[in-house]
Amino acid sequence: MDYAIIKLGNKQHRVRHGETLVVDRLATPEGNSFEPVVLLGVPTVTATVIAHERGPKILIGKYRKRTGYKRHNGFRAATSRVEISLGTGAAAKPAATTTAPKRTEHASAVAEPSATDDLAPEEAPAAEPTAAEAKGEATKPAPRRAAAPEAAEAETATAGLPQGYESMTVAQIGAAAKQWSHDELDAAVAYEQQHAARKGALAALESARTKEDG
Repeated sequence: MDYAIIKLGNKQHRVRHGETLVVDRLATPEGNSFEPVVLLGVPTVTATVIAHERGPKILIGKYRKRTGYKRHNGFRAATSRVEISLGTGAAAKPAATTTAPKRTEHASAVAEPSATDDLAPEEAPAAEPTAAEAKGEATKPAPRRAAAPEAAEAETATAGLPQGYESMTVAQIGAAAKQWSHDELDAAVAYEQQHAARKGALAALESARTKEDG
């Protein structure tokens, strides 16, 4: 199984190795790692907090007819961006390198010469050929694996998207689309067509793009 289901902030998330996830604000400081509750999948999942961010601004308005009562307020959710690692716990410590003991001068002086030291250069035994050389087969370097087309398509689909777009709801997209540039709107429309294809999000993006073109 190449994915896992974890619990973060009373919400369940389906994650894969190396995936970046935007969740509600966590108490863990930036750069630190922790192990969330695993509901399904590999037994060990490590989440590293990359940064603490703020979500897009949502405008809230109150109005009462025939009284002149109007109130406007804004809200930005506190979020955290984490990176998921499957099947790995704490970072593995590098293995200690062991160095061979140095030979003392006394040991090198007492060491007896080998039988091949007395032979002339032309009398030294030749090294035995390997099995591949005996068959006349030349070793070739292993061919490099081409990058997975799925990973290339995912990078192309998310290029140019507004920050945190993958985790935004339709209401958040409708409120924030008015502040996005034309390139960001085009990237968001392409992302919706390739992934979720939410009608409400597409309608809000098309409306914002029409107003910007006008």
